[in-house]
Amino acid sequence: MSDAALEAIIERVRAARADKRALDIRGGGTKSFYGEVPRGEPLDVRPLAGISSYEPSELVVTVRAGTPLAELEAALAEKGQCLPFEPPHFAIDARTGDEAESAESAPAGARAKDGALGDTAGGTVGGMVAAGLSGPARVSAGGVRDHVLGASLLNGRAELLSFGGQVIKNVAGYDVSRVLAGSLGILGVICEVSLKVLPRATATQTLRFELDEAAALQRINEWGGQPLPIAASAWWSGMLVVRLAGAAAAVHAARARLGGDAIEPAMADAFWAGLRDHSDEFFATAAAAVASGASLWRVSVPQTALALGLAGDTLIEWGGAQRWLTSVAPAAQVRDVVSRAGGHATLFRARDKSAGVFAPLSPPLARIHRELKRAFDPEGVFNPGRLYPDL
Repeated sequence: MSDAALEAIIERVRAARADKRALDIRGGGTKSFYGEVPRGEPLDVRPLAGISSYEPSELVVTVRAGTPLAELEAALAEKGQCLPFEPPHFAIDARTGDEAESAESAPAGARAKDGALGDTAGGTVGGMVAAGLSGPARVSAGGVRDHVLGASLLNGRAELLSFGGQVIKNVAGYDVSRVLAGSLGILGVICEVSLKVLPRATATQTLRFELDEAAALQRINEWGGQPLPIAASAWWSGMLVVRLAGAAAAVHAARARLGGDAIEPAMADAFWAGLRDHSDEFFATAAAAVASGASLWRVSVPQTALALGLAGDTLIEWGGAQRWLTSVAPAAQVRDVVSRAGGHATLFRARDKSAGVFAPLSPPLARIHRELKRAFDPEGVFNPGRLYPDL
């Protein structure tokens, strides 16, 4: 891969390294809230755009990092395929640069006909990989990391490195490619990625059950041990919602077996999209609470973990493995409770991030993180402190 856009970015990196200046890697800017506060001069990677190759029969697409996520998904949809991990479609208002909370909270004149914010910039493929965030289908399809087959990376020495491959069976460099998922750009500029894609499900059905938190966790864990086509689940405020997806016969049989109330398809699609994009009622309520001083935590625990018992509002996804908590509880208390449940807590949104965004690392893991940073970015050019303050 060599062209004027890439050469311009390489020159920016060389100059920054020579002048000992930090660079803040940016695509659509939709995840600037995530992680520690961005530092450095903006390095826009959106000129690195376009689908390099797409082989629908091989279930593999190779795409440049600055490509809008919406553009990639539209190309896959034309062939009846998708990114199975359902990456979130955050958006920012291009007029102000502020994050768009949701279409409902925008002035009426700013809404587009399809309900999205008008005049907005969307996320990019590179940002999708660097953030490593997945949507409701993560529990059944795996996360971003599980679908990265290969990548090219511009390191802190302005060298273009390639890892992995473009076929599912190619495992050379697999681990390095996957390390980029969730790295928040601290290792280098992701220039191009190869991703595994999958066909869309031929049939779906969303069911609703009125259950309290403990009963919902018990029910979803019982179902998780059975051969059921459960693609996603969510519990909030006394309501468990389950999405079935797969072959029509399997979905129909599971629907008859589980019972519950069926949700009309258009309403169900809107619900899952809102959950994916953090624009539904829970996240709108959380945004208001954060503005008043609360924190929104993203909690990862074993699926079989019981209710955590922390004060605040809770939404549960991924069969119990991901739990969103809006709370004013101290960070130390949240992390202690979550740790005792066998998990870790990320400070996803907060006005005060002094407690640290990501869970503290053990000394061995911290050493591995530092060594990786030194190996790929010895001068500390890229996104300093974005993942952890000392990286």
